[in-house]
Amino acid sequence: MRYWVVLGVRLLVAVAIVGWVYSYLTPGGGEKEFQRSLDALKQVHSVRVAFVSDPTATQHNEVSWDLVCAQDAYRYKWHMVESDPERPGEMNRDELHLGGLEYEHQADGNWSKGKYNNMATAAVLCRNIAQGVEERVMPPIATMIRRGVLQKGDKKTVNGVRCREWNVTMRGGTGGLEHDTICLGVDDHLPYEMTVDWQRSRTTFTDYNSSFQLELPEAAVQQASSTN
Repeated sequence: MRYWVVLGVRLLVAVAIVGWVYSYLTPGGGEKEFQRSLDALKQVHSVRVAFVSDPTATQHNEVSWDLVCAQDAYRYKWHMVESDPERPGEMNRDELHLGGLEYEHQADGNWSKGKYNNMATAAVLCRNIAQGVEERVMPPIATMIRRGVLQKGDKKTVNGVRCREWNVTMRGGTGGLEHDTICLGVDDHLPYEMTVDWQRSRTTFTDYNSSFQLELPEAAVQQASSTN
């Protein structure tokens, strides 16, 4: 009798493990939900992105993107602090890209024409996002579908939005494996938070398709109009 009880327990455990693997690692589980997210991203025409990382014990980075496709514009800010006493430092960059033109925000509050025009424009970023091409502004959902082991987590609230957290183990990442998390909106399937372990980073995504506009320098508007 004891033998059959033990055998029955083992069979139940095996069935549970198989069911867990099937539910989370097959297209009917995580891959299906991530495909919904990829499709939802194709409809994005404005978004705010905030990235914070501590890649080393002494370095802290903060990056933000404000992208507005209707204006063919985005604003990019970067702030880095290095507190290592042997090489301390701080760097700041505030850029506005309007069409193919770049402007730099100066310490006195004015904008000056940048040195690196014809970089990736907002129009290119928006077109790539709409076509499902991965851009650095948004999470690499397609790569996660292709290379990730996706494990369903709990629901939580990020910046007032309910989302489902997924644990993603990326095969072929740093050190062979990379462990990320991403929280996908319960209702709209859009990403609202992502963490990457090797970067020690957290990225949040807000104001999807909202009506916010970027404040454009007058010189930038005039230059863009004359160029057009």
